[in-house]
Amino acid sequence: MNEHYFSVIMAGGVGKRFWPRSRKDSPKQLLDIIGDESMINLTIKRLLKVSPLERLYIITNYHQAEMILAQNPNLSWENFIIEPSGKNTAPAIALAAAILKKRDPEAVMGLFPADHLIQDEKDFIACLNEGVRIAAEKNVLITFGIEPTRPATGYGYIQVEKEPLPDSTLVYKSKTFAEKPNLETAKRFLSSGEFLWNSGMFIWRADVILKEIEKYLPELYEIIDTLTNSMDTEEYDKTLQKLWRTIKPVSIDYGVMENAKHVKVVRGKFGWSDVGSWDAVYSLEKKDKYGNVLRGDGYLLESSGNYIYSSEAQVFARNVHNLIVIADKGVILLIPRDESESIKGIVDALPVVGKEDLL
Repeated sequence: MNEHYFSVIMAGGVGKRFWPRSRKDSPKQLLDIIGDESMINLTIKRLLKVSPLERLYIITNYHQAEMILAQNPNLSWENFIIEPSGKNTAPAIALAAAILKKRDPEAVMGLFPADHLIQDEKDFIACLNEGVRIAAEKNVLITFGIEPTRPATGYGYIQVEKEPLPDSTLVYKSKTFAEKPNLETAKRFLSSGEFLWNSGMFIWRADVILKEIEKYLPELYEIIDTLTNSMDTEEYDKTLQKLWRTIKPVSIDYGVMENAKHVKVVRGKFGWSDVGSWDAVYSLEKKDKYGNVLRGDGYLLESSGNYIYSSEAQVFARNVHNLIVIADKGVILLIPRDESESIKGIVDALPVVGKEDLL
């Protein structure tokens, strides 16, 4: 791997759609949502195959950094970039880019959410290596596009040229970004062969993304540029706290990628999921012959299509179908599987009904 390459894991979210398992003190990426290891540990292990530990960074808040350190004794505070509060992806990426550029003016950074599942790691690493090669040589922004396996309506899409770049078999020029489509549109996207799932994973040189942020998000750039002057001084933490409060939240897709002129896409065929809901977890898990997933003790009779997780109580059910049932830390959640995306609405209502202690 390129000696200027750094892996950056974005780990600031809570994961409201995974309540009641995911809470402030047990965010989604620190849970064993799939298998026996936490999502972030799976991500760290995967990226250590391409980055030595000293070139792996995690950008998150102080509280989550403490929890991640407790899970990973090999990490140290040197591996963390602390953001005082969540401001969406563009400010987090701008801060990481400024820090890496200061460390290495030729830094190439790969950015990966902490809570995505990737199968076929060999194919993923091949795509990553090719993206790093192109990003190091050219002033381009590279995102990972995943070859769709179904007309998913929960993902954004990227339209790409039909043929790859002349000097690569995996990297394509992007044509346009598309929001999450309805089913009919998603089917059209698939039949065209030009649309890939937008994965939210990126590769670029630190100096290149900072120039794009300066162009499209000048207020954010000005704040980060001011902050850069205090890096490696005693004033940094105080300056960071003061300036960070003035930043407007914005995503990197909306703020930069949808406007930028030189976006390239690594076409990935490896198995990928953003594991965005309990229904997505259900689709990834091994099921019994009736399509049930039962993580915990209990028994299901004449039931089908259910995902049931219980950390404490034994769960017994008869004649229930296509439900999500989560029993954890004194809370039981029941919701139809096809409505699992709407759990966020329950979480947002907790403070209103006096149950803020369950967040």
